[in-house]
Amino acid sequence: MIRAFSQPGNGSRRLFGEFLGTYLLVLAAAGADVVNTATHGGLGHTAMVMTPALMIIAVVLFIGPISGAHLNPVVTLAFALRRDFPWPRVPGYVLVQAAGAMLASATLLAVFGHYGKDGMTVPGPEFSDYQAFTVEVLLTAGLVSTVLAVASGAQNVGALSAFGIAAYIVMAGLWAGPVSGASMNPIRSFAPDLITGDFSRFWIYATGPVAGSLLAVAIARVLRGRGGEAAAERAAQGTLRG
Repeated sequence: MIRAFSQPGNGSRRLFGEFLGTYLLVLAAAGADVVNTATHGGLGHTAMVMTPALMIIAVVLFIGPISGAHLNPVVTLAFALRRDFPWPRVPGYVLVQAAGAMLASATLLAVFGHYGKDGMTVPGPEFSDYQAFTVEVLLTAGLVSTVLAVASGAQNVGALSAFGIAAYIVMAGLWAGPVSGASMNPIRSFAPDLITGDFSRFWIYATGPVAGSLLAVAIARVLRGRGGEAAAERAAQGTLRG
């Protein structure tokens, strides 16, 4: 699998897949917030939660076989720690994820201009930074645990994994969106912060998801052992050949 991953031409295709998938995810997630603000709540909380989840289904189904559709640096980190993804490829994945997210936020700015917080994830006014941080740790631990589980040999469900991950995102957003924004993804939070120039709360969405991802890896170690299974490698790296 590592040999196939490294074949000439595959690397650029996988990186482009991650770039495109992350672009679409952030365009949907941040775009839902921007449009909701522009329409004075016309979308509503439930639609804002459903939008990125539905995009996840689409992206995992059509990009998953190419790149693994991580779309999130803490997922890439978790796969690498589980020995399902080669460490030398991690920096490239994170860079293209960041580039896709930034282009998505730039697209929203070009199309709609500045609206509200430009899709930023921030703690709700009723909640403290500490509460938002704690929620991000717990939410991300659950999300990454779900990703690792559906990628494992014992529970690998192929294309159906997209629906399991999307279901988790909907659940997390419905109850925790008002607390922290339910980001669970540093890149999704970073891009709108860059557009606004406001990084005062970014520490929550950088450290919280990383801590949650490490917790999920520890949980997976207890439940499934050291990792490195062939099925999990295919899920993490894609199945592109040639």
